[in-house]
This record gives sequence, C-alpha cells and structure tokens, in this order.
Amino acid sequence: MDLRQFSAFIAVAEELHFGRAAEKLHVTQPALSQMIRSLERELGVMLFERTTRRVRLTASGEALLEPSRSIQTQLEGAKRIARAAQQGVVGRVRFGFGGSSGYSILSLVAREVARRQPGIELVLRPQTYSGEAATAVRDGLLDLGVISPPAPAGIDVHVIRQERVMLAVPADHELAGRAEVGVAELREQPFISYAPSHGSQVREALMRLSDEAGFLPRIVQEAPDPYSLLALVGATVGIAVVVESSHHIRMDGVSYVRLAEGGNAFPLAIGWRRNNPSTALSRVVEILRDVLPTA
Repeated sequence: MDLRQFSAFIAVAEELHFGRAAEKLHVTQPALSQMIRSLERELGVMLFERTTRRVRLTASGEALLEPSRSIQTQLEGAKRIARAAQQGVVGRVRFGFGGSSGYSILSLVAREVARRQPGIELVLRPQTYSGEAATAVRDGLLDLGVISPPAPAGIDVHVIRQERVMLAVPADHELAGRAEVGVAELREQPFISYAPSHGSQVREALMRLSDEAGFLPRIVQEAPDPYSLLALVGATVGIAVVVESSHHIRMDGVSYVRLAEGGNAFPLAIGWRRNNPSTALSRVVEILRDVLPTA
C-alpha cells in the first residue's frame, strides 16, 4: 500500500463517484479504478459496492476511512518534516558552553534561533569549558562550542572578541574599594578557580598572569561554574579571576575590581567541525555570525 492508493480511496469515499474523484486527483478514471482494485486485492476485502447508478462504501470501507485519513495526514506530515529538515528548518544542534561568557552568548544566539528558525532545537551542554568543548566538537560529540582559539585541526571558528578578566573579591575585602589592582599584589591571596580538567581559559589566564608576576597562585577551592565560584567568593573563601562579563551577575557579598593586566586575556570564539553535514548547524552558524560579529 502507498500514499496514492490511500488518497484514491479517500477521494472515492468522499465523492462516492469515480468520475468526480478522478477529476479531484487529476488522474484518469481507469487509472483511479485500477488503484482501488489494487488496494482491495492487497487488503482482501471489497471497499465499495459499485452499480451502474451509484457507489457506496461497504462495512470494510467504512471501517478503513478514518484510519486512512489519519495515515494520509501522518505521511504528509512526515514529508513536510523531511523537506523542512533538508532546508534547515527542523533539526537539533548540540551546543556546549561554560562560564559567564558562554551564558551571555547563549542568551543572544538562542533568542535569534527561536525567532528565525523555530524548528531548530538547541540541545544545551552547560559547564562545557573551552578545552572540553573544542575536543567534543572535534570528536562529533557537540555540533557547536564556545572555545578559545587556537582550535584543533578541522574546526572552523568565528572569533567574537578578545576577553578581558577582572577580580572578584569579598565585599569587605581590603581590595574591594580599589579602582584597579596589579596581579603582583595578589601573591599572598587565596584563590578560587575552575578545575584544570575543564580546560577553562579563565584558569589559564590566572596561571599565566601569576607566572608573569613571579608566583604560583594558591588555589584553595575549585568551583564547577561561575555561580558557584562567585558564591564562594561571597562566602570569603577566597578571591577569583573572572571574565568582565561576570559583572552582570549580582551576588551578595561580592565586589568586582579592575585587574591592571586583565586586558586581552584570551580570544573568545564559537567553533564547529568543518565537515559537519548538518543543515540545521549551517543555519545556526549564519545566525551567530549575524548577531555576534567579530569585534
């Protein structure tokens, strides 16, 4: 059985006239009659009682009508979905991100994807930091990731901006009232940061800046995400190097201080696998290039 047979059956059942049903389907009457006979043979039942004066449904035909309409609707829907998916209108894009920079990018991209391509679902993988995201994109576990170049071979990137870092300190900390702090002044401070296994560029920036200032930072606590990290700062566990975009996160007991060496800490980008065949991904990449132009 195929869609044409169901369409033929439904047309004859609704018109109860082979001539009008043939016109409705834009086929010849003999061709329509052949489709009905073929369907009846496959089912092993008569669907219509035919006389020279009228056509009417048999009990089997009556029983088949509603299921046939349902099948026709489902098949037409499946065809529409398949065509839409080919055009990138329907699909899923796995998106990995971490840190406050990742959340700010997600906010912009998700809003525009929902507006321009509502059939595309963003499957979110939060707390996936730069190093992890780049590896997952390379290995096909993610379609899109917030990363910091250089990227692995085979990964295309769209650089958004050079990220700055600053300092988050407890509100009653001695540095809280300062307009700017140099990294060398932080030698004796306890730090909170992300685990090295995350591949976080913020942690990399902390380690690099500290090394350039001649000391190894004393990391007393690791946090899984920016909200936990800032909560620990507010609890006076330590201070933390964070990206400037963190300043929009209002956390009780936390103050932000400019870091003298915090400019151009690392490039912020979105990466995707060059040979990924997903049309939905291509549409999302077009959107992010539009809403997140290179600074």
